[in-house]
Amino acid sequence: MIPEEIPISNYDYPLPDSRIAKFPLRQRDASKLLIWNKGSISERHFYDIPELLDSNDLLVYNNTRVIQARLVFYKSTGARIEIFCLEPHTPNDYQLIFQTTRQCVWTCLVGNLKKWKNGKLTNSVSINEETTTIEIERLHTENEMSHQIAFTWNNDNATFADILEQLGELPIPPYLNRKTEESDKTTYQTVYSKIKGSVAAPTAGLHFTQDVLDKIAAKSIEREEITLHVGAGTFKPVKSAVIGQHEMHTEFFSIRKSSLERIIANLGHIAAVGTTSVRTLESLYYLGCNLHNKKTDFCVAQWQPYKELNTLTAQEALQEIADYMAKNNLTYINAATQIIIAPGFQFRIVNKMITNFHQPKSTLLLLISAFVESDNWKNIYRYALDNEFRFLSYGDSSLLIK
Repeated sequence: MIPEEIPISNYDYPLPDSRIAKFPLRQRDASKLLIWNKGSISERHFYDIPELLDSNDLLVYNNTRVIQARLVFYKSTGARIEIFCLEPHTPNDYQLIFQTTRQCVWTCLVGNLKKWKNGKLTNSVSINEETTTIEIERLHTENEMSHQIAFTWNNDNATFADILEQLGELPIPPYLNRKTEESDKTTYQTVYSKIKGSVAAPTAGLHFTQDVLDKIAAKSIEREEITLHVGAGTFKPVKSAVIGQHEMHTEFFSIRKSSLERIIANLGHIAAVGTTSVRTLESLYYLGCNLHNKKTDFCVAQWQPYKELNTLTAQEALQEIADYMAKNNLTYINAATQIIIAPGFQFRIVNKMITNFHQPKSTLLLLISAFVESDNWKNIYRYALDNEFRFLSYGDSSLLIK
């Protein structure tokens, strides 16, 4: 059944601005850690996470890296135009578009659009000791929010990745209500980030340090990585009265065949780091169902988990993907998901989740509610508020065990 009549007001709670962490702690793993274990609540620190995980757990994390996706251009009148790169259009592949030279097209948000009706805008930076002029032009309006923006530049030795590195700004969350600082370039990346493409960090992973990872390895807890590029839609509030009227954003993910095989081998013991890992892992089940039903579009629709009767086991569904990859000699697959995880969702893959504390009336809070079931999320968030936990991206963490 589609939970479309669930009022989003049921997922509201008072969050004072003073409880939103505007900056991270100096020591990443010193953050507080709330443990919800089948109804009971306790607290430790994040550096205790290795001893709280079981030795047979498979820790799955998102290795995406935040790009400096915000660029500023000025009209001759002085009007400030802000370009926010959302996802690649031409070429339609993250790895390829970062390697392009001379030109590419992105789907973007445009700030102060009313001041930029037409024409081209330019900006210049030094790349590899060569002055590089970047020109942008608006090609097409995709919807009321996003636009196709063509980038061209006059330096054959400069890739688009170089341009973002020199001209772009790291887009920290809007609810921090402050400008990006130089320190954010380090603190708003996980220590294991490596695949460029996100416009927001998978923040549950921000608490990990190399010391914590070393202790996890010493306990023989296996780790596996997936890639989901976090889009700006992760901050999109639910403005409709009921969640059935909310359109989820689409995010793109990638998984290697070797990673998939390890997940299959460890089903029943999957610990996901962050909601992005949860969305990816649970979407894999429905990709497998699609392949079983001879559908190969590799996209999970928003309401698919609630509309279709899916009788495959998790192992059968994931094996469908593995068999498809073997048949087509693929070492990895790229896919997209628009999945919404809300109360009533049946979790097929994830058994434990590490996650931060999320905004009121958000789809992320709906996901947490679905995972802990019933109104247990209220007890968790009440405890966090009553015990001085810090909230949102730079805030404290939790370990949720089904």
